[in-house]
Amino acid sequence: MPPPPSKWKGRCELNGTACNNKLIAMNGTQNVPPIDEDGHGTHTSSTAAGAFVDYAEVLGNAKGTATGMAPLSHVAMYRVCFGDPCPEADILAALDAAVEDGVDIISISLGLSEPPPFYNDSTAIGAFAAIQKGIFVSCAGGNLGPSNSTIVNGAPWILTVGASTIDRTIVATAKLGNGEEFDGESVFQPSSFPSTLLPLAYAGKNGNQQSAVCANRSLSDTDFRGKVVLCERGGGIARIAKGDEVKRAGGAAMILMNDEISGFSLSADAHALPATHVSYAAGLKIKGYINSTATPTATILFKGTIIGNSLAPAVTSFSSRGPNLPSPGILKPDIIGPGSSILAAWPFPLDNSTDSKSTFNIMSGTSMACPHLSGIAALLKSSHPDWSPAAIKSAIMTSADTLNLEHTPIVDERNQPADLFATGSGHVNPSRANDPGLVYDIEPDDYIPYLCGLGYSNREIGYLAQRTIKCSETSSIPEAQLNYPSFSIALGSSQTFTRTVTNVGEAYSSYDVMVTAPEGVSVTIQPNKLNFSEINQKETYSVAFSRTDSADKTADYAQGSLAWVSAKHIVRSPILVKFV
Repeated sequence: MPPPPSKWKGRCELNGTACNNKLIAMNGTQNVPPIDEDGHGTHTSSTAAGAFVDYAEVLGNAKGTATGMAPLSHVAMYRVCFGDPCPEADILAALDAAVEDGVDIISISLGLSEPPPFYNDSTAIGAFAAIQKGIFVSCAGGNLGPSNSTIVNGAPWILTVGASTIDRTIVATAKLGNGEEFDGESVFQPSSFPSTLLPLAYAGKNGNQQSAVCANRSLSDTDFRGKVVLCERGGGIARIAKGDEVKRAGGAAMILMNDEISGFSLSADAHALPATHVSYAAGLKIKGYINSTATPTATILFKGTIIGNSLAPAVTSFSSRGPNLPSPGILKPDIIGPGSSILAAWPFPLDNSTDSKSTFNIMSGTSMACPHLSGIAALLKSSHPDWSPAAIKSAIMTSADTLNLEHTPIVDERNQPADLFATGSGHVNPSRANDPGLVYDIEPDDYIPYLCGLGYSNREIGYLAQRTIKCSETSSIPEAQLNYPSFSIALGSSQTFTRTVTNVGEAYSSYDVMVTAPEGVSVTIQPNKLNFSEINQKETYSVAFSRTDSADKTADYAQGSLAWVSAKHIVRSPILVKFV
């Protein structure tokens, strides 16, 4: 690795060899050393920018060469969490430090449980300062899905990232005494576990809900010793902790069944005992089998790493959903990226590991999805150093995939087509983002009329802008008038909005508009053709929305899209309409 660029002002708070040309800064707050005692920061930073490592694996699975999204990037780490919750003041202090140090990309894999107004959100405030310096900011959207209105970090100057599955599974199959088999997942795959059937028991057979979810010290060793134990998701208890309880009670193995809202969304975990994580539908059938016989039996067949899940990418159950409560007129999440069962660096050995030098773990969360997008943003910044944060964001959004590997619409945890509150613009496609054709650019000052339009006071906007603002002296615009790469419209009477696109493709190019109108909505574009004769040329178009007689009077929302199509590019924007 070459040394950091001359603009770099950061420092390493640890003495000795902790920092190098790859890891160029480690900084803490509250006089606490910037050591990762949890693993989360190591995992996320290596996902964004980890170097190539051959022979990576976790407990013998997911073998291959590991690399971050931007393996030649430098990394600066700022520790802000010292327990839960992470102090807001420390988050803002770290963001200010990163801006002052001269970073190009900020990746934030943390967030509040409920989104405050932007002027009262340290991440939004710090990110606004960053984008004014040309620094791109990517944030995790939260892990409170699949319920709607759970998305966090939803300011329009932030790339808000949801989580998707990948096409790799680490298969552990629950085999029942009646011959039925249900594929699940687990990272821990002991070769010594017998394929012979063992007694099978439901953890909640005594009617105690705490036992059903395998809460700490809820299981009796006399009831479960030597058995395969069926546990339910939920109860605020981590998946691995449920296995710990089964192991404490002498259980031989665990089948972990999803709760109903988690559906078919699975995670591969490094469990403390032989285990598999199966869907809610599979869990119901396993329960039915247990109730059908006096002597239920089961085992787990460990089948290892399998590539090629054709339903990938799918939206994970935990990925937070819109609407974006602080600003419903900005569709969030912006994008989804890999966030389920992600292999990345880990600072200490795992339980069950026979290799004390094992330096990888598999984790799930929008925390894992965010650094994928942060690293991709770093690649785009390197490829297009003159692009603004908004231009990079637009390129990522308008080039996103809306189909899975089966070439059918991306599904959610129910295996049903996912809506825009789950996917935003779709799943990131890095190579297409590098050549998007057109971008929707936004200058930092363009957000001021938008913030005035939200009804924020001059003082509240001043908190964000870090300068005196007078809305009476600037224009005020509705949310949907911001030059955003997506549309989120509250539609009663007819409305018209404008957008301006900048040509970053071929100098001489022509684009025709293609509209998939939301059901019950008429969408009219003027003009319907855009012609360009030079790079960075800007063209403006208008979009008129009105309700039609065919509108479903019972529907709350409808969705569609518009796309500008040339011989080489498709520049797509999702449209979400709320009927009011």
